[in-house]
Amino acid sequence: MNSPHELALLIDALRALHGEPHPRAALATLTRTRGSTFRRPGTHMLVFEDGRLVCELSGGCPQRDIERQAREAIASGQPRRIRYNSESGLDVLIEMGCGGELDVLIEPLPSPSAVDFAEPLAQCMASRDDVRLATLFAVDDEVIVPRRLLWSHARVCFDGTDDAVLGEAMAAACADWPGRGAGTRQLSSPRGTLDVLVEAIEPPHALVVIGSSAAARALLPVSTALGWRTTLVDSDADRLRRHEPLPELRTMCTTPERLRDALPLDRHTSVVVITHNLEQDIAWLAALRDAPVAYAGALGSRERVARMRHAHELAGLRLHAPAGLDIGSETPEEIALAVAAEIMAVLNGRGGGPLRDNDGAIHG
Repeated sequence: MNSPHELALLIDALRALHGEPHPRAALATLTRTRGSTFRRPGTHMLVFEDGRLVCELSGGCPQRDIERQAREAIASGQPRRIRYNSESGLDVLIEMGCGGELDVLIEPLPSPSAVDFAEPLAQCMASRDDVRLATLFAVDDEVIVPRRLLWSHARVCFDGTDDAVLGEAMAAACADWPGRGAGTRQLSSPRGTLDVLVEAIEPPHALVVIGSSAAARALLPVSTALGWRTTLVDSDADRLRRHEPLPELRTMCTTPERLRDALPLDRHTSVVVITHNLEQDIAWLAALRDAPVAYAGALGSRERVARMRHAHELAGLRLHAPAGLDIGSETPEEIALAVAAEIMAVLNGRGGGPLRDNDGAIHG
């Protein structure tokens, strides 16, 4: 799937297309993958007639061919599905040594109505809602002009199917989709066998950095580069003003007691406390008790961390301290890298170890 940062770029580009009377672009989407592939189902790339791209799709193996096929689809106005595998003769992934197979849906966007789903999707992201996006792209194995449906909070919030039967089947697929990720399901319906791509789309991750230390400052550009919505928090307005402004960075002056009222904290939020003052660290961390955050971390030496863990104010808080993966970090920039890496590992349910085992085998 696209990263939150990529998805934001893609939505912005689609919304811009909606304002054009005759868009000249095509949306390429991975609908199925098998074996080792660079990207997973639900990854999108927007190709313009003039060659501009928003989000690459394949990492270079069949990338050029997908771009060519997209430009042909723009000219013809007809959607197509391309299968890159040994049987189709388009086994470029195997020739390049990747060993995987891809199914790519290429969808020309001939009118503003083709991207009607972009605005409600953007609204869901702005509201920090989890959403399921269902795309019907084939009936009885014949590719059709895609139809889309958005489902959030157990209800349909956008229906572009123009067909109650199709809409009901796609909404049911969204409701039944387990957790994260994306994949194609075949659904039986009175209209035939439907191929529907279901994507579980989460809002952009938010990182709250508390403190104005050098390590805190070093974490800010890393976070924004990852597409996380970053907020720097301090109880001292003067310290906040001393920071050089960064794109997309918010600052907030508040106290531990007012943190929960001043800033919404949800399961798509991580918080890192870096004040380098033990009492302040404990006060800020105590404000996170019972908050549904994905990650709560703090820097500190072994002694400081032990005192944090024994503080009664932090009882019940799942604390990552000292924050970060063990990569031998010393400088603020190295510490920032280690902390961001641990947050990403937690978000993805990974341990943060090497990609290979002791025998050199690559983990799945």
